Amino acid sequence: MDSYKCDVCDWVYNPEEGYPEGGIAPGTPFEDLPDDFECPLCGVGKDMFSKIEK
Repeated sequence: MDSYKCDVCDWVYNPEEGYPEGGIAPGTPFEDLPDDFECPLCGVGKDMFSKIEK
């Protein structure tokens, strides 16, 4: 599973960790996040995230 980084503030969503504080379980791929998911630091939407190339 790929991690994604916020283009605005550089917060990283790691699917292996999920985002428990936001109700996102570990193991949840970025693609499966709700359409209204927002960066927990700056509030931008999923469209402002870029895949981190491995």
